[in-house]
Amino acid sequence: MAEVLVGTKDGLHRYDLSTGNHRIEHEGRAITHVALEGWELWAILDGREIVHTAGVDWWFSVSRLSGLQATCVADTRAGVIVGTSSAHLCRIAGEGVERLDSFERAPGRKDWFTPWGGPPDTRSLTEDGDTVYVNVHVGGILRSHDHGESWQPTIEIEADVHQVTTGHGNVYAAGGAGLSVSGDKGTTWATSDEGLHASYCRAVAVCGDMILLTASTGPRGGRSAVYRGPIDASSFERCDGGLPGWFGHNIDTYCLDAKPDGSLAAFGTEDGRLFTSTDQGRSWSQLAKGLSEIRRVLVT
Repeated sequence: MAEVLVGTKDGLHRYDLSTGNHRIEHEGRAITHVALEGWELWAILDGREIVHTAGVDWWFSVSRLSGLQATCVADTRAGVIVGTSSAHLCRIAGEGVERLDSFERAPGRKDWFTPWGGPPDTRSLTEDGDTVYVNVHVGGILRSHDHGESWQPTIEIEADVHQVTTGHGNVYAAGGAGLSVSGDKGTTWATSDEGLHASYCRAVAVCGDMILLTASTGPRGGRSAVYRGPIDASSFERCDGGLPGWFGHNIDTYCLDAKPDGSLAAFGTEDGRLFTSTDQGRSWSQLAKGLSEIRRVLVT
């Protein structure tokens, strides 16, 4: 069963592409993030409450954060970890969460920042094999080879990374200067914006033997578009089959996703449109419109 999950400001929309069914869960709640754990799901509601599925349709509350906003969640070798505001990590422990103290001691933490002067956030999470990667905005990408017991910085902080993901043995980082790729677990990086109309990138996904990437002219999101390119990220071509000329807002972190085998990709926009592709981004069709602001797209 191919399904696209869409987290919005007022609920979680589930689109079953095999039957055409659409249903809404957590209606009236803002969905900050949704992530897979096997066949089950984790979600963040209203930036505070961490919930988990037990079976297919039943959700239960695991914890509610106090004093922090939850930004992302992932099932990793370091456990089920939750990224938060002020660049912290929490780990699901029993019926609650515990602060991951090792991340508090991460090298270079004192240098993390935001352009507007506020505290940085933990923005995205991923893993590949035995390595967990955490993207701090703005603080680069940190990795752990020992289940979260220690962390090492990788890419330079100035890369302004907005999302980290992995695939084909590579680590990919969508950032302010294009897409950076590392073939050695983040030890060295190469950055490309070849073929992009602008280099400010917010979201990235691996789709079969292609990379999908979103780019715009800057943080305000002018002239946003979706691109596709080979797994070495050497160059990109704009996806225009079935898509409008430009999008007015950034297609944001975690609003683009794809199945690793390339059979399905999807992205959502701030103005509530959802698009899907079954040919690795060559062509797209609009699956939904009129949703509230989309904050997460997850393809299962």
